[in-house]
Amino acid sequence: MYPKQSILLLSCILLLQLVYPQQKILAFYTARQDLAHISFVHEANNWFAKKAKANGIGYDSTNDWSELNERVLRQYDLILFLDTRPEEVSQRNAFEKYIKDGGAWMGFHFSAFALTPSAYEQNWNWYHDLFLGSGQYQSNTWRPAAAMLRVEATRHPAVKNLPPIFRSAPNEWYRWEKDLRQNPDIEILLAIDSSSFPLGTGPKPQEIWHSGYYPVAWTNKKYRMLYMNMGHNDMDYGGTNASLSSSFSSEEQNRFIWNAVIWLLQKRKP
Repeated sequence: MYPKQSILLLSCILLLQLVYPQQKILAFYTARQDLAHISFVHEANNWFAKKAKANGIGYDSTNDWSELNERVLRQYDLILFLDTRPEEVSQRNAFEKYIKDGGAWMGFHFSAFALTPSAYEQNWNWYHDLFLGSGQYQSNTWRPAAAMLRVEATRHPAVKNLPPIFRSAPNEWYRWEKDLRQNPDIEILLAIDSSSFPLGTGPKPQEIWHSGYYPVAWTNKKYRMLYMNMGHNDMDYGGTNASLSSSFSSEEQNRFIWNAVIWLLQKRKP
């Protein structure tokens, strides 16, 4: 290649980078308490890093929640909460501003947890009641188990190329305070199919679900966001403390997660 052609090609590449800069994802996590959540965080960081690299997307992760500020957030196109939520008022304010300015978010499992009284009290009304729409945590299944998930919003991009019902990876499933079906802003994407019942093995009777409606993934149409309840591996608690399952063992569930990432990166607030 002649020098002039090399310079022209380099100029074109630089111009494309200016016009179409690389999209970037930033994941926040804590990974300090429940072994199952820690196991998921390690898996998620590995999985997302590989998927992002293969698709030309930047991926960073941090357990430093002070990075949840306006200066850092404006550098990223999508924010992930892998296991917890911000606790400092300044961090919460920065996140709310990021979202209201059109930023995108995806949350997993414990990132929606709130229960008063507990170590994670419901003390953030905008996030739990308006943004997520779910309110407080009510109960869960136990032990972690796979479920049959039913696609509720068949035309949503996040469920593209998914069968109507598919098997999830093992998970601890949550029940919520508010009925998301009654919220016009919420679009439920996936729910537990009745073929899953009974779901859970106990030992407590209330940890086994025999009937009912349980949404596990949804979006709030007012924002660029998507929450999914997946993110809790089965563990050998009290024994070896080894992971007994993987949150990325379901091909269909993985497809849903990555579909959601692509949709959030492409979606723009009107």
